[in-house]
Amino acid sequence: QVQLVESGGGLVQAGGSLRLSCAASGSIFSIGAMAWYRQAPGEQRELVARISKGPKTNYADFVKGRFTISRDSGKNTVYLQMNSLKPEDTAVYYCNADLAGRGIFDWSNYWGQGTQVTVAS
Repeated sequence: QVQLVESGGGLVQAGGSLRLSCAASGSIFSIGAMAWYRQAPGEQRELVARISKGPKTNYADFVKGRFTISRDSGKNTVYLQMNSLKPEDTAVYYCNADLAGRGIFDWSNYWGQGTQVTVAS
């Protein structure tokens, strides 16, 4: 059974930094693209950043220059370094991954449980 477990959320002052981690565990044959999404209260979930297996990265315009996504394939982990945080970055941050569990044809998309990030003004 595959699990994505996020960590690193918390409360930070505006202008501060946080680093989120998401580790995939369980039966893993291969991991493709990994991404971070966020969802603020009353809002839809939105893509923050995505990293392919290449790795090629893509960022939402609202985090360009402030957030950096990276991955450690040996640890099946994706990171999100968040700098210059703003109150509007407050949200639950979710990890997402395309992952093959038991073999090359066993691809599915997985979500973590989310980690709260709160930025105080």
